[in-house]
Amino acid sequence: MKPSAPARESADVTERLRDAITRGQLMPNERLIEADLAQSFGVNRANIRMALAMLDQEGLVVREPNRGARVRAVSEAEAGEIADTRLAIEGMVARRAAERATAADRKALRAIERGMRRAVEQADYAAFSQCNAALHREIQRIAGNETANRILQTLKTHLVRLQYRVIMLPGRPKSSLREHAAIVDAICAGDADAAEAAMRRHLQNFKDLLKQAIEAARLGGF
Repeated sequence: MKPSAPARESADVTERLRDAITRGQLMPNERLIEADLAQSFGVNRANIRMALAMLDQEGLVVREPNRGARVRAVSEAEAGEIADTRLAIEGMVARRAAERATAADRKALRAIERGMRRAVEQADYAAFSQCNAALHREIQRIAGNETANRILQTLKTHLVRLQYRVIMLPGRPKSSLREHAAIVDAICAGDADAAEAAMRRHLQNFKDLLKQAIEAARLGGF
């Protein structure tokens, strides 16, 4: 059975609102006023209310009695916990991808890696960020663990705002490219141990830089 038109419209509004939050267009602790959002998104307040309820379940929004909704802020401690959890799961996912990758899968990974290299050469950080996300998604697809995919989607949604800050740290795109290249090399070689180790190194580096990005944000460096 296909979703009804109202259900599709609500899902679309939820996606648009989620994107506005993760890209920093709506800031942590910012109040989310239904009437203003309805006008901005060109929908009725019922759609906004349903979207806020969905995002509350995801942990992106906090709804409080008699106070409305606001964008949920992620604390430094929570960001570290999320990064640790992601490291453990994605290490396992990279191992699984190395065990399962076909010739077509390896070709797809190499194509994304080339896109990352072009983005670094052109200093196109938006494109690099998109390729970064695409590469991780492709590794997850190859691994074929749907439970891990669902968990990772939730974790990454919370970190996306800070992830852009990490990418903008001096020298990070080039070092990130090297880390991703090592992951791709290991998966393409079918070396499960090396793939897991390379992914864990990459995400440990990300966690360390995340602390720097959080501190810079606190001091107004971004």
